[in-house]
Amino acid sequence: MVIAYAAGSFLAGIVVTLAIYPVVNRKKIKDANEKAEMIIKEAKKEIEVMEQKTKLELKEKRMNLRNDLEKKFEKETKDKRRELSKMEARIIQREEKLEKKIDDFEKNMEEFKKRENQIEVKEDEINKTLQNLKIRLEEIAGMTANQAKEMLLKELERDLEKEIALRVKKAEDEIKEISDKKAKEIISLAIQRVAVDQVNETTVSTVSLPNDEMKGRIIGREGRNIRTLESLLGINIIIDDTPEAVVISGFNNIRREIARIVLERLVSDGRIHPARIEEMVDKVQKEMEITIKEKGEEAVLRMGLGKVSPEIVKALGKLHYRTSYGQNVLKHSIEVASLASAMAAELECDVTLAKRAGLLHDIGKAIDQETEGTHAQLGADMARKNGENPKVINAILAHHEEAQPETVEAVLVAVADAISAARYGARHESIEAYIKRLKDLENVANEFNGVEKSFAIQAGRELRVIVKPEDIDDAKSTVLARTISDKIEDSLEYPGEIKVVVVREVRATEYAR
Repeated sequence: MVIAYAAGSFLAGIVVTLAIYPVVNRKKIKDANEKAEMIIKEAKKEIEVMEQKTKLELKEKRMNLRNDLEKKFEKETKDKRRELSKMEARIIQREEKLEKKIDDFEKNMEEFKKRENQIEVKEDEINKTLQNLKIRLEEIAGMTANQAKEMLLKELERDLEKEIALRVKKAEDEIKEISDKKAKEIISLAIQRVAVDQVNETTVSTVSLPNDEMKGRIIGREGRNIRTLESLLGINIIIDDTPEAVVISGFNNIRREIARIVLERLVSDGRIHPARIEEMVDKVQKEMEITIKEKGEEAVLRMGLGKVSPEIVKALGKLHYRTSYGQNVLKHSIEVASLASAMAAELECDVTLAKRAGLLHDIGKAIDQETEGTHAQLGADMARKNGENPKVINAILAHHEEAQPETVEAVLVAVADAISAARYGARHESIEAYIKRLKDLENVANEFNGVEKSFAIQAGRELRVIVKPEDIDDAKSTVLARTISDKIEDSLEYPGEIKVVVVREVRATEYAR
């Protein structure tokens, strides 16, 4: 019973508890919600209070900042006004000083005008006094002032002329002695430093043949092979009784060299006919273009010239196959560049300029056989076209006196050119042919009326004609020079160019008794 009672009581307690719990839980939830709402309301109130407080603080800061800015602006404005006032005061002070200076200047000008008038009056008085003295002196001396002045001047002139002549003669003798000695030292030193092989070249080349039967193959049926060669290359092929050899003749060394190479290759190959000849000529010409460029680049590199235009490099390469009196022009140009640079170094001149002008001085000879004009003028035009230094252009023109030398380096190039041409073995010509050529030149000039004497100088490069002044006036001298040059062109054969100079001399003679 007890156990049953106890169990019943436990179950009854559980039932009561389960019945009461929801009611208690709802009450707690309700209380919590009410408390949360109160907290939220209080938080909202606090937030509102804080917002109001923040707004007030911001408003107060804005007011303070505005007040500070107004005070700062007011202070700066006052400072600027103060500075402007000071500047205005200084300007007013300067204006007052300037006005005072203007007043002083006007007063000085008035004083100056007064003094100027006084000076003019005094000058008039002095001039009158001098004039009176002059008249009295003339009366006493028995001659006018101009006569006395002229007499004194003549005396002074005679004394001065004598003294000046003595001094000039002495100075000239000293300068000549020193300059001759120095020039010889410089030239001899330059020649010693420069060692360039001299090779005499001719206008013919010889091609060796394996046998005389090859001559017939070179001539071809009815001469078509030899005609093709001569027409394509512009040279003459001479086939004579010379055993196992053919001679190639022509003044253009490049064409002659191409012909020699072509003929040697055709002989070696054995196939000789017009089509093969044309093919070989075209091939060798292209190879020659490359060789010419390489020769030009080699010369530029050897002389250390730096940047040079391709056209000038090609022209330098062509000079390797150009001769002047048997002298290779490229080797001559290299020698001139070396001599000119050596002399420039001794004289402390521009070595690079002398070297460049020396190498390019005969550049016109690369095209003078194809274009009208002197090689100096053609070379100068080419150099100008390719942007060379005007000093280099002047040196090119001046080395044959076609322009006055403007620099020391231009003179050195002309001297080096003369030294290179005059070196023993540099140029080859028989003495008989040389003398005959000079005499022929002089005879051409001597045929004209009014010519007194003529002289061929500079190895026949220049002809100086002295005329009778009573027969040939200045205007006729120009015409005579042109006529003589035309006659030389028509009647003589010569390499390069010949300069004709007509000299008309007028002498004034007086006798001192």
